[in-house]
Amino acid sequence: MRRFLLSALLPLMLVACDGKGDERRVVVDAIEDGAKGDVERVLLRSALAQGLVRFDAAGQVEPGLAERWNMVDDGRSYIFRLGDATWSDGRPVTAEQVVAALRRAVRADAGHRLTPFLRSIDEIVAMTPQVIEVRLKRPNTELLTLLAQPELAVIRGTQGTGPLRRLQGSGIRLRAPADPEGPPPVAADEVRLRGGRAALAVARYAEKRSDLVLGGDFADWPLVAAAGPRPADVRIDPARGLFGFAFVTRDGFLATALGRAAVAMAVQGANVPGAIDPAWGPADTLLPERLDSAADPALPPWRNLTEEQRWTTARAQVAAYGRPVRLRIALPAGPGATLLWGRVAVALSRIGIAGERVAMTAPADLRLIDRVAPYDSARWYLATACRSCSMEAMTLIAAARDADNLPERAQRLAVADAAMAADVAFVSLARPWRWSLVAPRLRAFQANARAVHPLNHLRGDPR
Repeated sequence: MRRFLLSALLPLMLVACDGKGDERRVVVDAIEDGAKGDVERVLLRSALAQGLVRFDAAGQVEPGLAERWNMVDDGRSYIFRLGDATWSDGRPVTAEQVVAALRRAVRADAGHRLTPFLRSIDEIVAMTPQVIEVRLKRPNTELLTLLAQPELAVIRGTQGTGPLRRLQGSGIRLRAPADPEGPPPVAADEVRLRGGRAALAVARYAEKRSDLVLGGDFADWPLVAAAGPRPADVRIDPARGLFGFAFVTRDGFLATALGRAAVAMAVQGANVPGAIDPAWGPADTLLPERLDSAADPALPPWRNLTEEQRWTTARAQVAAYGRPVRLRIALPAGPGATLLWGRVAVALSRIGIAGERVAMTAPADLRLIDRVAPYDSARWYLATACRSCSMEAMTLIAAARDADNLPERAQRLAVADAAMAADVAFVSLARPWRWSLVAPRLRAFQANARAVHPLNHLRGDPR
């Protein structure tokens, strides 16, 4: 009898070991604080609603409401054919409804982070009950990536068409719509989403009370090392974007490019990323690569100086100013930000500048910019970094936006990038550091350059 029981249980034990037959719901903790924005809300919106296209687990564009599309006229027009879709109340989706929702989302007064980058959209029209055209004033080969962002998810009232539906009851519980011809839903089909502080999210994961932590950045990173999760559970996104300081005032010592360059040389010389993690590499250019510019990323004016020459030059600029220099540095809260501040404060004092750490919402002279790029265009980097840049740089960035064709746009972007470097309007330090804690059972999770992780792309088994 004992041999019979072992024979019967062995297949079940093997299934449990390789993750198959796992019928537990997926519990997700989204890290929330004022600096990051509402991560929980963004994840929920992406689950309950979708645009014409959306992101998959790898951060690539996949069909959403549109089952297929074509780009025509060298990027001046996109034609989308809608698939069969229903609102969460079961009613069919029509092209007119989608057009109305998209027009609201792309309006100049919509007020979300993508608004400045949607001005090339001229018109959105329903050509037939199943076909939508997005007409552009100027070519835009990155429109699909923009349309996949959660801000452009199509919502009608409170109704969405996303891959998941919200279940009744306490908390946020999500599940894919039931297939009338398929098997009944099970617990493993369900995702529970909750937001909270980073320390609480990491502690829950360490205690195996959650399967996934999303929304981690450099400011929270020391909490991960303190918790000591399995190295395989820690995933770092190869995120593209900006991490550095924008000069937001141009008074006193910062009124000249030489003064700003002195600060930039000192801060770059502090090896700020190394204070957070040795694997976090530095970056000294605004653009990560050429992207849609006609030239390689513009290098800073001090590129030919040795490290010692940079420190000497920076100290000389402060000494020549002849008056005390004190700068307010805006940083978020969190232990990682405190480590960063330690390096920055020491570097500034080394050249004779007193630094003062202030909150991100307080008046400041330098403000940290830590953003993942929503799409791959040099214009996003230039416009996002230009907080208090020169009139020349602002004019060149606007000229690139208004270019009539892609070659002209590429040339104008290259000129604008060079102008931003010469103006010393931004101090590049690294690319954004984004991390997640991922349980082995979530086999479909993928780190990606967009740092997006849709809740419907977490499990590897088909359901």
